[in-house]
Amino acid sequence: MVRTRPLKVALLGCGVVGSQVARLMTTHAHDLAARIGAPVELAGVAVRRPARDRDGVDEALVTTDAAGLVSRGDIDVVVELIGGIEPARTLIQAAFESGASVVTANKALLAQDGPALHAAAEKHGADLYFEAAVAGAIPLLRPLRESLAGDKVNRVLGIVNGTTNFVLDRMESTGAGYGEALAEATALGYAEADPTADVEGFDAAAKAAILAGIAFHSRVRLDDVHREGITEVTAADIAGARKLGCTVKLLAVCERAEDGRSVTARVHPAMIPLSHPLAGVREAYNAVFVEAEAAGQLMFYGPGAGGAPTASAVLGDLVAACRNRVTGGLGPGESAYAQLPVSPMGEVVTRYHVSLDVVDRPGVLAQCATVFADHGVSIETVRQTSSGKEDGGAQVVVVTHRATDAALGATVEALRRLDTVHGVASTMRVEGDQGTGSR
Repeated sequence: MVRTRPLKVALLGCGVVGSQVARLMTTHAHDLAARIGAPVELAGVAVRRPARDRDGVDEALVTTDAAGLVSRGDIDVVVELIGGIEPARTLIQAAFESGASVVTANKALLAQDGPALHAAAEKHGADLYFEAAVAGAIPLLRPLRESLAGDKVNRVLGIVNGTTNFVLDRMESTGAGYGEALAEATALGYAEADPTADVEGFDAAAKAAILAGIAFHSRVRLDDVHREGITEVTAADIAGARKLGCTVKLLAVCERAEDGRSVTARVHPAMIPLSHPLAGVREAYNAVFVEAEAAGQLMFYGPGAGGAPTASAVLGDLVAACRNRVTGGLGPGESAYAQLPVSPMGEVVTRYHVSLDVVDRPGVLAQCATVFADHGVSIETVRQTSSGKEDGGAQVVVVTHRATDAALGATVEALRRLDTVHGVASTMRVEGDQGTGSR
């Protein structure tokens, strides 16, 4: 039975995603009411530029007074879609203080101040939902937080930024350079005019912090996440990966240490085998590969951005928050009981692909191999070819067994000091074994 008093929703932001949320609330009003147990009413829309035309949104609902809207007292749920740290943080806090629950897609704020927001929600008896903050329409956070609540997640490996995946995919499939591929992404609307947050890995790092916190029941902040972008990835890196039967992806990697006493979270380009499920994720799509103790290997795939897909995730959270209002219950809050520390990047263990430009003469390969051995880095494969350059040098490509990041870094610095090494052309991590999703 559907009760007659409507639940009132305040929408903060009416851009690409916000406008789709407003549209879906109107066109799906009957279904939403049936699923929630009460009608849902859009009570106000806070924007910065009220004069802009917003098709399908009642002009009478539009306001520039976001603080006044969230503090009205009759608002049941605030949907925050303005992004950034401020004023979003202050508005969300005000919403909780007024007794409203919050649905947000604000990954940057959650990665920076998630614990404080969860604490405020708990203090005021409200919900905080944020499915749309990671991987757009893909149902990911709720399965991690609820469906796998009885399991032990050991690793989360994902492509969580569509812009960088599009750029790397174009470099792989067309042979384009980084700049050319980024220009195409910008022309097609996949990249912002200022793509820094995407190509330098900030966007993916915020998502990695959220994923690690949920997966490992520990607090992981943005500052805990090691971050590298794709701006230094070259056509030579792509070609080198192809020779190994791999492709290059910008990965968010969150994993439990082998002794179970700590976790790591990192974002960086990596080579993965073409046999790995993530290798086939093309263009601007996202995918996340989860390894759990009992459930085994799971993969979540779909569009990671866009107005309608992201709005779908927002509406799912809105339904959950509104249902709780009807029943008088609350959804799951923060789970950080494990309190596992985040290990520094130097302790991360993985494989590496190292390309060296060297002098072409007998003994050089053995000399380089000695440097690897001196630093405790075991070589899996090595290949030497003529560089094709006028100086008659050679190229040595080494793929290592698993080693710590600190050991590999020290190895590379020692190699650079050799008179027989002209330079270290590239160093890239290799994730996933051939034919499996394992480390």
